[in-house]
Amino acid sequence: MSGGGHGGKRRAKKHEEEEHENHERWLVSYADMMTLLLVLFVVLFAMSQVDKEKFAALASGLSEAFGAPVTAMQGSASNPEASVLDSLDAAVDVQIPPAPAAQESIDAAAAEAARQEAQRVAAEARAEYDQLRAARDAIDAALAAAGHAGAAKYEIDERGLVVHIVSDPVLFGPEEAALQPTGREILRAVAPALTGLPNQIDVEGHANSLPVTPGGPWPSNWELSAYRATTVVRFLAAEGVPQTRLQGTGLSDTRPMVPATDPGALSLNRRVDIVVLSDASAEARELLPGLDAPAQQAPAQTAPAPAAPAAPAAQEGTHE
Repeated sequence: MSGGGHGGKRRAKKHEEEEHENHERWLVSYADMMTLLLVLFVVLFAMSQVDKEKFAALASGLSEAFGAPVTAMQGSASNPEASVLDSLDAAVDVQIPPAPAAQESIDAAAAEAARQEAQRVAAEARAEYDQLRAARDAIDAALAAAGHAGAAKYEIDERGLVVHIVSDPVLFGPEEAALQPTGREILRAVAPALTGLPNQIDVEGHANSLPVTPGGPWPSNWELSAYRATTVVRFLAAEGVPQTRLQGTGLSDTRPMVPATDPGALSLNRRVDIVVLSDASAEARELLPGLDAPAQQAPAQTAPAPAAPAAPAAQEGTHE
């Protein structure tokens, strides 16, 4: 019984205790916070102690950079340990001029760049004018050699060299677009000078203010002026002027050479203009009329007004 009872003795169960909660963890966070605060106060204290030598070097650097005096008035030297702010008799005097030297340099550089650009444009305009004037002299010399001196008038404007050839009675008859024999001679003399130029050439046909004959071959002066322009283009191309550099435009009576009240308006405004277009920049082309103004004034004072075309114009009645 006893053996059985002894053998049946129950083994004690192992006791498992719950994990103990650490109620002192806040002390770690508190200690970390106090350490950080200490470091912060140490840094603030170190920042409050300004090195006088370094401050003086900073003031000197600012003075050189701004080109103005930067001074720090120090107080009594008997207390070398005092902070710089305590030792200053007055606040730091930093004088910055309203227009720094750097801005003045920028303005001067911009003005110099503008001056150089103006000189460049003026030089370009002068060179272009000289080339167009050389072309004008070559055309005038060719006309004189062919026995047609004074058959054309010249001007240099923002487009280039304009050669005015009066149609009546040189190029075309009244309300006609077929070239007259004299007109062929003039264009044949002009063509070699135009062939040697690199410029584009615009041939403009113009009419005077008289209307065309009702029921005639031309509906209006637009068609008549355009056909006259293309007639001259075809002739110049046949004489060797490259077709890729030629173009024709009919302008009717929209661009008269002289006002309609001028005594020679009927003859002078019926014309063909050969325009040697300028290759210069837009800025340089704007200066060309001013360069040509003295040349236009001189002939106007010495050359008499052409009177020869007046008689044929009077025979035309009221038509173009």
